[in-house]
Amino acid sequence: MLVNYDLLLVLIALVLAFTLARFALPGLLKIIGEAGFVRPNFRGDKIPVGAGLLFFLSALLPTALLIIWQPETYKIGGLAFLFALGTMTLLGIVDDVFGSRADSGLKGHIKKLLRGELTTGGLKLVAGGLMALVVAGVISPRWPDILVNTIVIALSVNAINLLDLRPGRAGKGYLLGVVLLTSAAWPSYELIWCLVTAAILLAYLPIDLKAGAMMGDTGSNALGATIGITAAMVLLWPVKLGYLAFLVVFHLFTEKYSLTKIIEKNKMLNYLDQLGRG
Repeated sequence: MLVNYDLLLVLIALVLAFTLARFALPGLLKIIGEAGFVRPNFRGDKIPVGAGLLFFLSALLPTALLIIWQPETYKIGGLAFLFALGTMTLLGIVDDVFGSRADSGLKGHIKKLLRGELTTGGLKLVAGGLMALVVAGVISPRWPDILVNTIVIALSVNAINLLDLRPGRAGKGYLLGVVLLTSAAWPSYELIWCLVTAAILLAYLPIDLKAGAMMGDTGSNALGATIGITAAMVLLWPVKLGYLAFLVVFHLFTEKYSLTKIIEKNKMLNYLDQLGRG
């Protein structure tokens, strides 16, 4: 709990995360563009994809600072955070680079896996599930906690990925999740991981909103992993079960209905979705 919380350390970590992201973003986009790693967005404009690599790169130094400065408080959580973030960033890059847009949907990837066909989405499903199990095993005291936390982390990853169909939507979904988590769990010190990533996202989000770059699965997977492990660490058991139920319903709903069409037909949701795009 944040009884003896070092506010200065937290502020330094957040400012450092934001500053590093702002500094690194132009160079990273230049590297991606010069490598020819561009893809048409929903409007058909070719823009850099995989810019979500910024999240992992910018989180390394602030997390190292927290672990070194207060290892008794941040070591286990920080290492779990970097492991989850790094794993899902890597799997996202694989999907962005080698993945086929013809293969989509959780149900579709599971069906292909059951037929013995491996897609990049299926690889992400299996490896991401194992990542969730490892992290849950590190942070959870009992088997029931391990089981629930594994599912929460895995479904959180895919939930943010499902939002990443329009500029800024995944980022807004992540920030909403951070607000809800902070409201539910303050003053848990483990909230720092989603706050560090939020600081990085705020440095990146303007260019995503203007459709100047796509975070891709590289970024949406990282954001989802951060929400998932934070929820697993900070939420009380009844609240966590409620969040798990929401994730299950959300996935079942999006398998049957188009989230984009629903947002477009709802004035309030469409306004929030368009906000910041210009």
